[in-house]
Amino acid sequence: MTSKTEARKDFDKDARQWDASPTKVKMASDVGAAIIREVKLSTDMDVMDFGCGTGLLTLKLQPLVKSITGVDSSQGMLGVLQNKIVQQGLVNVFTRFVDFGHGKHAQGSYDLIVSSMTLHHVPDTQALFKEWAGLLRPGGQVSFADLDAEDGSFHSDNTGVFHFGFDREELKRMLHEAGFGDFSATTATVINKETKEQGVRSYPVFLITATRIGHESCR
Repeated sequence: MTSKTEARKDFDKDARQWDASPTKVKMASDVGAAIIREVKLSTDMDVMDFGCGTGLLTLKLQPLVKSITGVDSSQGMLGVLQNKIVQQGLVNVFTRFVDFGHGKHAQGSYDLIVSSMTLHHVPDTQALFKEWAGLLRPGGQVSFADLDAEDGSFHSDNTGVFHFGFDREELKRMLHEAGFGDFSATTATVINKETKEQGVRSYPVFLITATRIGHESCR
């Protein structure tokens, strides 16, 4: 299901308080733990975190890989992550501004692309999967988390929400069309939230992992 809301959420405004949310911190930790279980990480890997926000997931994976580049369309979010990089003296973490929704493309070559709770903010999911395929080295993987299909009640404000979660099988089909195979899907975490009309509800968050098939970039 796709939201009819075309306005963009102002993540710059939320950036400074983002890490103060225990729910957001726990979700990033749970997703990171699921990625570590599902993907064989190594210190030879160059990784991109698409929609990295303040780097909660980025920094969980950082000690386990060669390099990780946090990509986001919010300069405010990237600023928070950059401050963490400086404060912690990290030499293998980088930030890059990419506004995919407005035609700005990521650059580079990666062994793994990760993402958490970003897909529902991207209007064209298929185009994003094709973008990811073109950024991956032969045999590279994607491992991304987002909401299972829901009724639109997860966000109290659906500004900038283009999809009310996703059907896992549909995502697998789309990934196949973009040049991926070797799929796996698991539940990374469950978010319990107070909703306006239905009280506390549980929202499962999946983690889908897939491998780029073929030896040449599709871009």
